[in-house]
Amino acid sequence: MSLYPLLRPFIFRLDGERAHLLSLDVLEKAPRKTPPSYAPALGTRVAGLDFPTPVGLAAGYDKDARVPDALLGLGFGFVEVGTLTPRPQAGNPKPRLFRLVEDRAVINRMGFNNGGQEDAFARLAKRERRGIVGVNVGANKDSADRTADYARGVRAMAPVADYLTINISSPNTPGLRALQEAAALDALLAAAYEARGEQGPPIFLKVAPDLDPADIDAIAKVVVDRKIDALIVANTTVSRPPLSSRHAGESGGLSGEPLRPLALQRLKDFRKATGGQVPLIAAGGIASAEDAYARIRAGASLVQLYSALVYEGPGLAARIARGLVPLLRRDGFASVAEAVGA
Repeated sequence: MSLYPLLRPFIFRLDGERAHLLSLDVLEKAPRKTPPSYAPALGTRVAGLDFPTPVGLAAGYDKDARVPDALLGLGFGFVEVGTLTPRPQAGNPKPRLFRLVEDRAVINRMGFNNGGQEDAFARLAKRERRGIVGVNVGANKDSADRTADYARGVRAMAPVADYLTINISSPNTPGLRALQEAAALDALLAAAYEARGEQGPPIFLKVAPDLDPADIDAIAKVVVDRKIDALIVANTTVSRPPLSSRHAGESGGLSGEPLRPLALQRLKDFRKATGGQVPLIAAGGIASAEDAYARIRAGASLVQLYSALVYEGPGLAARIARGLVPLLRRDGFASVAEAVGA
């Protein structure tokens, strides 16, 4: 039985950001766990990488790559650290992280707060390369050339990353989402692949859910033409569906349960727009095995969690992974790959 439901009332007495940092401290000090074993049906191959389960941790939790191995030990099939910028930055003023408990949601306007790529590189270089750890890279808020920042991040972090994610989808760095425009995106991806070189890790792209049909078609064309290794759909939304919490009016990106319908629709949109030529990774509003399975059947090869952990606790990834097995079996699928887009 999970202790988290008993601990959650005490954790929720803390400010959201303080609770987040406390959880990282606990994981740093806790004894290392061996990652659990899973049914072979959960194993899947994406971008040349073998994932033990399709259930991963999204960027934003372990920004500075402090505890990737501890997180793998909790049962995540892969962990994405970051977002990391070339230079350290403090992010936006506090408070900047809000729990919307009645809505099972989170609003954040963190602003890529992190200790910079150099410190994270040193931590990742020391770890034994077991388990899949991706590195999410971004641009500094005050950068005069954001494309150059992404190229620098790819070049710097490639030696310690199993994959790299180009994050142009955060709503909390002014002007960042403009890089999703077709010409800017094409130039950015060209620079990223040149910086990575011929033998570097796969490159993924993370996009926002706040896109109109023309944006989706334009992005899809660029990622197909550039042969991007995978597309993560999607980040937080600046839209506001009906919400009950007193924090509903806070600015920033909304994640959690209210994001689920929009994120699922964007996944379907990108599956159609790319014609299944690009592996898709689903994020946004995934809190159960049924949620994850719906994304897989809608075209996702992998899924990522984050906000649901606030409400469900650290055992969620393992519960979702194990819960996928009977769903696959029920529908006659021998593997996750068979169910993708079904």
